[in-house]
Amino acid sequence: MSYDDIDFSPLDALTGDEVVTHALVRDIRLASGRTLALITLDNGRDHTRPNTLGPATLAELGGVLDTLAARGRAGEIDAVGVTGKKYILAAGADLSDVSRLPSPEIARLVAQRGHQVLGRLSTLGVPSFAFVNGLALGGGLEIALNSTYRTVDSSAAAIALPEVFLGLIPGWGGAYLLPNLIGIENALEVVISNPLKQNRVLKPQQAFDLGIMDAIFPAVSYLEDSLRWADGVLGGAVKVDRRNEPGRIERLTKWPIAIKVARGMLESKIGTVPRAPYIALDLLDKARSGSRDEGFAREDDALAELISGDQFAASMYAFDLVQKRAKRPVGAPDKSLAKKVTKVGIIGAGLMASQFALLFVRKLQVPVLITDLDQARVDKGIAYIHEEIGKLEAKGRLDSDTAGKLRSLVHGTVDKAEYADCDFVIEAVFEEVGVKQQVFGEIERIVADDAILATNTSSLSVEEIGAKLAHPERLVGFHFFNPVAVMPLIEIVRTPQTTDAALSTAFVVAKGLGKNAVLTADAPGFVVNRLLAKVMGEAARAVYEGTPVADVERAFAPLGLPMGPFQLIDLVGWKVAAHVQDTMTSAFPERFYANENFHQLAELPEVVEKDKGGRVTGFTKAAEKIAKKATGKTPASADTILRRVQDGLAQEIKLMLDEGVVPEVEDIDLCLILGAGWPFIDGGASPYLDREGASERAFGDTFHHPPIRGIAHR
Repeated sequence: MSYDDIDFSPLDALTGDEVVTHALVRDIRLASGRTLALITLDNGRDHTRPNTLGPATLAELGGVLDTLAARGRAGEIDAVGVTGKKYILAAGADLSDVSRLPSPEIARLVAQRGHQVLGRLSTLGVPSFAFVNGLALGGGLEIALNSTYRTVDSSAAAIALPEVFLGLIPGWGGAYLLPNLIGIENALEVVISNPLKQNRVLKPQQAFDLGIMDAIFPAVSYLEDSLRWADGVLGGAVKVDRRNEPGRIERLTKWPIAIKVARGMLESKIGTVPRAPYIALDLLDKARSGSRDEGFAREDDALAELISGDQFAASMYAFDLVQKRAKRPVGAPDKSLAKKVTKVGIIGAGLMASQFALLFVRKLQVPVLITDLDQARVDKGIAYIHEEIGKLEAKGRLDSDTAGKLRSLVHGTVDKAEYADCDFVIEAVFEEVGVKQQVFGEIERIVADDAILATNTSSLSVEEIGAKLAHPERLVGFHFFNPVAVMPLIEIVRTPQTTDAALSTAFVVAKGLGKNAVLTADAPGFVVNRLLAKVMGEAARAVYEGTPVADVERAFAPLGLPMGPFQLIDLVGWKVAAHVQDTMTSAFPERFYANENFHQLAELPEVVEKDKGGRVTGFTKAAEKIAKKATGKTPASADTILRRVQDGLAQEIKLMLDEGVVPEVEDIDLCLILGAGWPFIDGGASPYLDREGASERAFGDTFHHPPIRGIAHR
């Protein structure tokens, strides 16, 4: 059946809130005398509101393409071009509408409509050209893939197929067309690997090198150059080199091998819970043979299934948290109250302190001071910072002038008197209340009365840390996550004494650092570490009951976490994990588990053994010897372990909300997504716990009303 035979009228009801991206057409006379009808996609908003492809947009574009096809048949035009408003081609489908679809049948229509309209670009009867003048994501890039030829502006912001990141697949041609254009290995990178690497995107030059784009031109003359190039292609003077197009040998040999390797990598890296990456993998596998129509039909089936599922619903909830709630932190005081930060002081010069210094100097570009107990430690810290700046310069991420400026802004000393003119001072010392009280006591006597003091404690009471200060009201918790440069979350902790001015300064500084900040109360473990302590404690409990480490890791797989509990502990650091568990068991001994062997294990150079994919396979011999001293002989089943974790998390999150640790459950989910890599397909934690029945078991209700479910389960 042809897409033109399908009744798409049910989609009309979905267009109510759509910001329509119009398809504006003008004829351009090329130098040769040929005529190219140029479509400019434009939603009438500035570049901060990208073009998107909703039902009304697709209907309008489809009508325009039908008209142009008729003009081509009549000999009025020789080609069709598609470009976008300034800086933007299109950011893909309008997902706000997709998440509200009423039925799986309508979901299928969305997939089919995209194929009908974008697929028209390859059946106009005249060549089509995509002039990718800016951002091209998802359906935006699929506009280009469905076109006969493609050029790209060298300054375009981002080019990507990010659908797998959101629990979907490239469903408007991308999963079939891309591997047949650039080969299977390149397509695997773009469709699967990049989205799973924190939604990595392509730069224009990368898109050209991969063969996605046929030509690349500078921004200053992009459209003129593209039109000239298109004229050359039409006349035969320009030959298009599809150098990465797969041949027969690749299809027969390399293709199945690449798919097998990719499947193994996925299973190792993300487990088997996320559905979208594996469905995308199957589509890419099948794209090596069969017709375009067959490939598109497979995409229709896959997209309809995924749009209807729970993982997509949870992903859209998570996406909304990250895109909206994270940018407007709940409880943040007015930014006008913030103290201007012109110099930053960092207490310590170890690895964490040096990472702080590098981040502060790069993002704020103000003088940064580090100190430590002796000059050797200070010198080591400064050397590390300079070395990291050098690496950024070598990679081309900093020019030489900026690199030189940043080096000059970082200063190290053992003379604490130099803190006198610092506006914002953060400690990075040992995780012990007395140590932190001591260093802040020394600094408070030196800095100005209105200087802000910040502690990076991961679980200690901020109020207790400030208990001996003359002005505890200027102390805030400012908790980073490791690795500092990568993890986007800062938990900002308010004590009963913290002023709005101190809090506002902390939020403004966090934003200046390019981080997302969430306000939490001064409760043990705050948000992320409190819940991770629950996860890690249940893992430890199972091991000390006699369950093999590898079995415990596997039991956690249905949570869909980026790594198992012991792999996570190994990343966080066994000493840090032991201190966090101590804090939590001290505060809530009836709900959190810790074993004294934790500290003994933390003293070992290596605690766990891993496979090539980084997955934990067991304890080292030395760790096994320590663990056996306290290990029982009643191993827990995988179902028992998972149920304990689910119910424990649901109970703890409910208690945190009752205690006012954060205003709403959305803030907990946001913290878990940004601070612990909790998967989008879970929606953080709460939608998953509702869906699995853990919320009902723990407190007789659900966190969300109604629970966040896919179309098929509503």
